[in-house]
Amino acid sequence: MSELIKHECGVAQVRLKKPLEYFADKYGTPLYGFYKLFLLMEKQRNRGQDGAGVASIKFDMPPGEPYMFRERSVKSNALDRIFKDTLEQYKKLQRNGDILPDYVPSIKSKFDFCAEYYMGHLRYGTSGGYSLSVCHPFFRRSSWPTKNLMLAGNFNMTNTKELNESLISMGQHPIFATDTQALLEKVGYHLDEAHDNLYRYLRDEGYDAAEISDRILEDIDLVKVFRRAAENWDGGYALIGAIGNGDNFALRDPLGVRPLFYFEDDEVFAAASERAPLMTIFNKRIEDIEEVMPGHIVVVKKSGKIIREQFVEPAKTRAQCSFERIYFSRGNDADIYKERKALGAQLTKQVMKEIDDDLENTIISFIPNTAEVGYFGLLEQLRLERRERVKQTILEAQESGELTEELVDDLIMRNWPRGEKIAHKDQKLRTFISTEDSRNEMATHVYDVTYGLIKNDDNLVCIDDSIVRGTTLRKSILKILASLNPKKIVIASTAPQIRYPDCYGIDMSQLGKFIAFEAAVALLKEVGKGDTLREVYRKCVDSLKSNSAGKINYVKEIYAPFTDEQISRKISQIVYPQDQGWEGEVSVIYQTVEGLRKALPDHQGDWYFTGDFPTPGGYRVVNQAFVNYYQNSGGRSY
Repeated sequence: MSELIKHECGVAQVRLKKPLEYFADKYGTPLYGFYKLFLLMEKQRNRGQDGAGVASIKFDMPPGEPYMFRERSVKSNALDRIFKDTLEQYKKLQRNGDILPDYVPSIKSKFDFCAEYYMGHLRYGTSGGYSLSVCHPFFRRSSWPTKNLMLAGNFNMTNTKELNESLISMGQHPIFATDTQALLEKVGYHLDEAHDNLYRYLRDEGYDAAEISDRILEDIDLVKVFRRAAENWDGGYALIGAIGNGDNFALRDPLGVRPLFYFEDDEVFAAASERAPLMTIFNKRIEDIEEVMPGHIVVVKKSGKIIREQFVEPAKTRAQCSFERIYFSRGNDADIYKERKALGAQLTKQVMKEIDDDLENTIISFIPNTAEVGYFGLLEQLRLERRERVKQTILEAQESGELTEELVDDLIMRNWPRGEKIAHKDQKLRTFISTEDSRNEMATHVYDVTYGLIKNDDNLVCIDDSIVRGTTLRKSILKILASLNPKKIVIASTAPQIRYPDCYGIDMSQLGKFIAFEAAVALLKEVGKGDTLREVYRKCVDSLKSNSAGKINYVKEIYAPFTDEQISRKISQIVYPQDQGWEGEVSVIYQTVEGLRKALPDHQGDWYFTGDFPTPGGYRVVNQAFVNYYQNSGGRSY
């Protein structure tokens, strides 16, 4: 994706199942879990750069001693800052003689992050701003261990307003309007309720105070807590966390929108947003890693017992976010790598059509670096198809007796797919200039190109993993590529046209910023159907006022009069590099929805492409997004 959009956050969780002394003896440090947490977060750094936070829980601390700790940062390189600062605290304790390096209890008593449980969060700011107060993990504190709650997540909720209203109806006074705070308080309410119910029951059964306290610590039922708390949640979410008694959890929404993986062995339980980091950091095989199933929760009791249960009814059809596979997750996961190659391969017919089958005078490349795997897939498929054509021609020539050395040389040496690295991103260049014009000027220099490879009669095909707004394409990339003076530039997106807002995975809810929407509106006006906009606006307003808001996506009517190809051609016109003195042709082509589904058979969350939302909240969001667009009102539509 050549342009930045806010998207999926990252979570990580490490729970040690053996005493800290065990890890000190075997691995040389009681901070084994802390270091593993850092590595898990480092391997998922791509998932969030607006902030980071870590937290820990120490088990069996004496009464009066703190046992839950947290560090957060929203500064640049937040993850590095957190771990550097906390480890400096550890070194200072050593220098001052406050801890005995070879005596684990002294380290645990003095150093906040010598603990049995750790959790971490990497944040992309999708709501609530960028201040420290909205940075995960979130805490809900109490003097009762089982009422203490730590929570972090990768989620967007479509009905935050309704969730806050339900809190108010229960007598609470929620301070923040973010979905994180709403979930924290909702879970906290039912956690308090579960604790109090257990207390009253045990008291009435005749247990004394000490026995009641011990039983509550053992018997608190987190599955039941989340079963009640999540009754009205609408959105995509993957949550991790723990309560003060040491029970920790990992759970996933019923649609399976947000990813969450875990493993357990006799030493640790660990969970993360992506599978590959768990494999790398803990030296596990792919079959060792399990997926938290949609609508299910995995609870690790302080005793180490694992509970896996359904807490909400899973959706009949999964809606796992396809953008996770196209772009968000790291491509070193075996399945994701194969899928991204398949996405590139699915573009083969469209690319061949755009270059008139002229592979001899075409160079295949990619931009940005995240599109490289798709490029490999396209190049491989082009070569496979070319080999098949050569094979058939040779067989036919052999049968007719016309097979000659010249024919073989001509077949093999000509019209063979060529791949080159044309664009190089300058990772050190930062477009921090404040004025719009200056930023745009700086953006044109983010990429360098390889000169001398392109001839004037060459086509240049560049794979991109997705094109959302088209801003970078029109203001930077195409201007740079046009400077090479090819005959034609083909930008091929491995993702289909993004037409609708997302409220479950990616944080993109402003319709007017989608280049596909911009193109469709321009086409409506060109063909004299501009009144369609006013009619769709009226329908959206009416639906939002009624109970039908969650049933119909009226924005589909904007696209209905046109084929995918017509919209792509209009996009090509919109992004054409003006004032370059270049007279070549630009063609922007997109993956088809059918091609997407073939490449990602197990990830059918494609509402941003199709407009078919999996919950009522999605339909409210898309209709509200159009109302905001029509009224020229900015901001999120949920």
